[in-house]
Amino acid sequence: MKLITLNTHSIVEPDYKEKLYSFSRVVLEERPEILALQEVNQTVSAEPAPEIWLEETGYLPCGRREGMEPAIVRMDNHAFRLAWLLKEGGYSMAWTWIPAKVGYGRYDEGLALFTVWPVEKTDQFFISESHDYQNWKTRRVLGMNILTPSGPRWFGCVHMGWWQDEEEPFREQWARLCAELEKNWMKAEPGQEQEAVKSPIWLMGDCNSRADIRGEGYDLICSSGWYDMYEMARIKDQGDTASGPIDGWKEEGSAPGMRIDYVWCSERVPAAVSRVICNGINGPLVSDHYGLVTEI
Repeated sequence: MKLITLNTHSIVEPDYKEKLYSFSRVVLEERPEILALQEVNQTVSAEPAPEIWLEETGYLPCGRREGMEPAIVRMDNHAFRLAWLLKEGGYSMAWTWIPAKVGYGRYDEGLALFTVWPVEKTDQFFISESHDYQNWKTRRVLGMNILTPSGPRWFGCVHMGWWQDEEEPFREQWARLCAELEKNWMKAEPGQEQEAVKSPIWLMGDCNSRADIRGEGYDLICSSGWYDMYEMARIKDQGDTASGPIDGWKEEGSAPGMRIDYVWCSERVPAAVSRVICNGINGPLVSDHYGLVTEI
């Protein structure tokens, strides 16, 4: 199984269209089974995408909790455009997208998950105290229950806040995330064997927590029983997934190289490879973050 995660910084990026095409070629070459994307944007004023076009690209509307409005996928939606390019390239993937907040004052900013395997269920929930769509600190988690060759597995796409944030601290967001997973993703469905829900859960994305800083977000996740696939990998590179200063880290104190994007697993699963792509060395720069590939 190959997993890729990337904070796309989409539409905001200079030379965005060129970077979109470049990333699509990377995905077509890598051919992951699971792809998780953050900061997946669309312009709030763009025309809605026709339903028939969405269906042709493998789009699955995400399940909604009480009080959540249905997502409107618009023509310039980054995930929709990527899905179309992948389809044209002969690598169709089922996908879903949710908006979490207004980004940069003009975008619906959200999360997307893609897979080549059948999808049994989709889910989303808030991890921020704020549920205000206009608040740029509002955060959600997107999930897919995917029928892998080893059985159904939950895969979550995350974009966390910062440890030092006084309004939306990382610690509280992580506590909400864990509570939701235990209540819903680890709970047996009617007619489902209890053993089925003991299978690994995967979390992928931008955690906004540096792996080299002790006593903060990274250590909290590890102490909660989650395994960093970079550390579990038999073969790995330096691992940096961003180079400062990038948005969100200009005031926090960025470093020349930071490992802040991860693939986590709820069980101790050996990984074969963890490597960074789209960093200007292993593939073209397509975002202010680099892509992370994990091979299990």
